[in-house]
Amino acid sequence: MTVEENGIDETIWSGNVYLMILRNLFMFLSAFVLSACTAASETPQSHAPAKIGTLIDLEPIQAKGLPPQRVTIWLPPGYERSDTRYPVLYMHDAQNLFDPALSNYSKIWKADQVMHAVSENGDIREHIIIGLWHPGAARYRQYLPQKLYDRAHDALRKSMDEHAGGEPIMSDAYLAFIVDQLKPMIDRDYRTLTGRSDTSMAGSSMGGLISFYALGEYPDVFGRVAAVSIHWPLADPGKAPALDPQIAALWKDYIVRDLGKPDGRRLWMDHGTETLDAFYPPYQVYIDTALAEAGWQQDHDFTSRTYEGAEHDEIAWNTRLPEIFRWLLSEDEGQTEQ
Repeated sequence: MTVEENGIDETIWSGNVYLMILRNLFMFLSAFVLSACTAASETPQSHAPAKIGTLIDLEPIQAKGLPPQRVTIWLPPGYERSDTRYPVLYMHDAQNLFDPALSNYSKIWKADQVMHAVSENGDIREHIIIGLWHPGAARYRQYLPQKLYDRAHDALRKSMDEHAGGEPIMSDAYLAFIVDQLKPMIDRDYRTLTGRSDTSMAGSSMGGLISFYALGEYPDVFGRVAAVSIHWPLADPGKAPALDPQIAALWKDYIVRDLGKPDGRRLWMDHGTETLDAFYPPYQVYIDTALAEAGWQQDHDFTSRTYEGAEHDEIAWNTRLPEIFRWLLSEDEGQTEQ
């Protein structure tokens, strides 16, 4: 860093020993501060203390076929004071769940605060939340359902490949990591309830896609799923008509062949009407019909909500998260496993 870069005329310092000493001291302190800031930016950020409960950051986990996976665990405030076992909710995009300092644009779900508030009212049992961080540029590849990619027509697959940067899709490896590696570790190290009805998943946008996909690929593991502002168009919605019939056919095929009948599972879906969410309503109407034809009963096995004026961001998702939790995680007889 030069003196001129700070807007200071170099000639001010010439011929004055005292000022030269001050200049050298200033330069030393400036370099020290710059070095400290640079080091801080290169160090992974840690969470601010949780406002409610406890946040635990695990060391990055090596997983086959994936970038190192970063996981943040939220333990309810009563966890340390009891021997209670807790149901577990797996959530994607953990950067945006708890701490605004780590999120995009300082927008977060406040998932921990909402979970505690809703459970304090007695509406649901409090859950442990497992937050899975997305891997940056590889997020699309990690969240795009592999089977829909494999079955896509050429033009759609080309669009998917563009979004993936020509790299392979790795959603099957991601779900296998959660089911075969992460969940056994969580169930071993923490007091969890391990059954299907006590194991849920939630995510938004592409995170909604991988959540819906998990319900179909692991029906014996995940009993409850929230697909929030789910990105039904799969790639760039601006390159497709309001309802691309080939994309719609892909989804119906997956629902019939892979998702199957509800068999006690529960599915929440929703969308707003602004920004990216404005592309989703025609798809949601089609999906609702396909689910009904596959034996899913509206407002019993699944629900589909529209939020007028809501945008595609964490502020909107936080606003409706209490409603999501109450419906999805409720133990009401009308919504529990049969």
